[in-house]
Amino acid sequence: KCITSKFITLFITLFLPHLINSKPNVIILLADDLGYGDLSSSGHPTSRTPNIDRLIRSSLSLPSFYSLSPVCSPSRAALLTGMYPVSTGIYPGVFSPGDLGGLDPKYPTIASHLRERNYLTYHIGKWHLGVGSKGQYLPLKHGFDHYLGVPYSHDMCPCSVCFPGPLPCHDKCRPDTVSCPLYRDNHIIAQPVDLTTLNHLYTKEAVKFIETSVKKEKNFFLYLAYHHPHHPQFSGNKFFNQSSRGSFGDSLLELDWSVGKILDTLDQVNERENTIILFTSDNGPSIARHQRGGCAGLLKCGKGTTYEGGVRVPGMVSYPNVIPSGVMPDVFSMLDVLPTLLNLVDGSRKQMASSNRCLLYFPDSPQLNKGPYAIRCGPYKAHVYTSGSSLSDDTNPDPACHGSAKE
Repeated sequence: KCITSKFITLFITLFLPHLINSKPNVIILLADDLGYGDLSSSGHPTSRTPNIDRLIRSSLSLPSFYSLSPVCSPSRAALLTGMYPVSTGIYPGVFSPGDLGGLDPKYPTIASHLRERNYLTYHIGKWHLGVGSKGQYLPLKHGFDHYLGVPYSHDMCPCSVCFPGPLPCHDKCRPDTVSCPLYRDNHIIAQPVDLTTLNHLYTKEAVKFIETSVKKEKNFFLYLAYHHPHHPQFSGNKFFNQSSRGSFGDSLLELDWSVGKILDTLDQVNERENTIILFTSDNGPSIARHQRGGCAGLLKCGKGTTYEGGVRVPGMVSYPNVIPSGVMPDVFSMLDVLPTLLNLVDGSRKQMASSNRCLLYFPDSPQLNKGPYAIRCGPYKAHVYTSGSSLSDDTNPDPACHGSAKE
């Protein structure tokens, strides 16, 4: 099915007032470095994602969903604020553990907007928007009531154990840096973090938050940002060596299991139909890592580039009985998430569609004298500048993807 924006506008205009008796809950499930071609629903021959497939069957699929950056810190800032990363100062590149900066709390986020509407808010997982010398950039400064997670990528620390047993991780990551901390709110509760139990801990905490919120008869916003399937991949014993796609597939299976637990919990507490779920990825796949780096499908290049493979990512939104399932071909981006969610939360009759604005694509390290590298308006995309990235593989058969391919 192909559903147009006009049909969605008409549907919501006619039926939304009758279907919503209370404000909806909101859940954002964000994968890390998941490519456009990585899911079984996108046709990958060795991926197995039955729970994400279950979600997409009740979702409006967004095949033209775009991240606002080909790397993760800027894209996460855009998702939460609805602003271009160059407007919030989240550039160049991504935050490292030793960086003192972060996302300025003066910029409202989805969490701060929803907390103003009396929602309970919880961020679980990878933050990657800064810590600060005194914790001034952690999630509790951005509208979240609570936080549990690692504040940056798990490959920015020493990697010793990724799977049960004696086998080492596929990458030593950064052996000369401090080990990854696990935060609860503003305090470190474990260091180093145990990757083999981390996703289970995140999922258990997410389930508990949903159940507790329902018992309190409070609306909730859950932002669950997975580390999966970013390298080095990891999983617990239940998923180790259980896929046909090696360590990447094991990691993807564990992510999929977590999505299934969230869906099951919503069903058990009778909140599935009153919950908006957005599933997407922060940016395209790190194809330089070959079989452990993800798949962009038929798209050009991958992570680190403003070509389609770097910024066009899986996207689906589910709100049963309100947003009809099907396919919306319109361009939809992280800029549209915040205003769309607030419209739905506030009972607006506005359409579930993109803003019809032209979309600008900035590289991971924008420069004032160059501006955006590409622009998409409707079905057309124009590249002003082009640049490859080592993250898209210097041995890629397409030379435009190489790190040496500059402008």
